[in-house]
Amino acid sequence: MTSLELREINKNYGAYHALRGIDLSVAQGEFIVMVGPSGCGKSTLLKSIAGLEAISSGQILINGRDVSRQEPGERGIAMVFQSYALYPHMTVAENMGFGLRMAKRPKAEIDAAVARAAKILRITDQLEKRPKQLSGGQRQRVAIGRAITRSPEVFLFDEPLSNLDAALRTQMRVELSSLHAELGATMVYVTHDQVEAMTMASRIVVLNQGIIEQVGSPLELYRNPDNLFVAGFLGAPRMNFLGVTLDDVNGRSVTVSAPGLAPLTVELAQPTALAKGTGLTLGVRPEAISVVAEGSGEGAVHGEVRLVEHLGRETILYVDAGNLRTIASESGTGNITAQLSYVAPFAAGQKVALKLDASELYLFSPNGGRTISARKTILDK
Repeated sequence: MTSLELREINKNYGAYHALRGIDLSVAQGEFIVMVGPSGCGKSTLLKSIAGLEAISSGQILINGRDVSRQEPGERGIAMVFQSYALYPHMTVAENMGFGLRMAKRPKAEIDAAVARAAKILRITDQLEKRPKQLSGGQRQRVAIGRAITRSPEVFLFDEPLSNLDAALRTQMRVELSSLHAELGATMVYVTHDQVEAMTMASRIVVLNQGIIEQVGSPLELYRNPDNLFVAGFLGAPRMNFLGVTLDDVNGRSVTVSAPGLAPLTVELAQPTALAKGTGLTLGVRPEAISVVAEGSGEGAVHGEVRLVEHLGRETILYVDAGNLRTIASESGTGNITAQLSYVAPFAAGQKVALKLDASELYLFSPNGGRTISARKTILDK
């Protein structure tokens, strides 16, 4: 059953086209996370669903009802903001039940709804406190509880964890995922944090300049991005992009190379009509790069370590690739990032040879940056 459907949503601010023909269907019980760079339109889209922004054209349907022109309170949604927006003079219980009181629901119904939400969020012992007596995480739970008491058809979250410290964000990610599983509710969540997207989402919606670039499960988008933008946006450290030249075509595989990069063979999704000499972009994720012995003849790239990050269980190397042209540095001398899953005793200034996993290479077309390499295997969760 479709819980939320967006049909050709457009939003204009004068001459500025903030949302451009957005189409999206959300199934009942899905946890959808919308991500993208600042100004991509993700918060505008969420506010349009909520009714806080009037769309310029298109339709918004919730459980089959066209709510495009309805007021926020009539849409069957509840929204949790980055700001807790709690009333300081009210107790936790009064804050959580406020929406139901405004709807003039019976006191017994309000009390039951607040008690149920408090039990789910494990804040039953906090109900008589006021917001100033709570931690940031507890305040956010109260804001979520206020949404739960309304029993909405769709929950909307606008970067709700941004004000929390790193440890609390991790804890709240776990709690929100558990909450989603317990309620079985449809949730649409906006964030700039790709870790939140990758760990919580049923599906991720990647937005860029008012359009949807790709929709899919976290692993699908990570392993098989449709284009250069999605490939670069998801992943930390981000994917390495190298400017290469097409040297040879052999059916569904091609050989590419560049000054400072040994020839590499990349499997394609389908035979290509691209001519030899065409400039392409080669992508490789940091974890698909290993360090081999200098002079062994195995390394596709040779360079000098500029910076080492020792992160305990892993080591990240930033390697000056000399004349190799990376997309971040068109003139050459760009860095290549390698993520090693072990503690490695490297130091700045050390010469290294890097080997790129041939099965983990991505190739992007010269026009539009579409992915033309073969799809990657997705392991079961």
